[in-house]
Amino acid sequence: MQLNMRILEEKGLKLLPAPTPVGSYVQCIRTGNLLHLSGGISVNGESSFYGKLGRDLAVEEGQKAAEAAILNRLAVIQAELGSFEPVTRIVAVNGFVNCTPEFTDQAKVLNGASDLLVELFGQEAAHSRSAVGVASLPLGVAVEINMIVEFDPSRL
Repeated sequence: MQLNMRILEEKGLKLLPAPTPVGSYVQCIRTGNLLHLSGGISVNGESSFYGKLGRDLAVEEGQKAAEAAILNRLAVIQAELGSFEPVTRIVAVNGFVNCTPEFTDQAKVLNGASDLLVELFGQEAAHSRSAVGVASLPLGVAVEINMIVEFDPSRL
């Protein structure tokens, strides 16, 4: 899979260096031909989103938060594999939305990440997904996303 840089630039988005962990964990575990990425938060450079959906943020802002979180995770993939060339499939995206108890549009929020992946990589980036509402997230961020990605070791 190749990341479409033109689309990234047209959307005014940036792929920044992979963040360092802020706790006792690693960003990525490689096992066999899978990468298991830890949760990445809705902070990507100047694009940072804090607060609760349904109180502080609207769905559209939540979608931007999900984009920031997925860009954060893409940076980890690039750091781990050196490029996106070895990536063969986005297997799963699991998203957590910091929201009020009444908020029920978690899936719409996570569409920000899912839609961006398909825009950047094409239909082969379509994936399974969970979208879960939670009472709070680390640092008060709006969205956290973890992923499972398949890669071809012969392309490393």
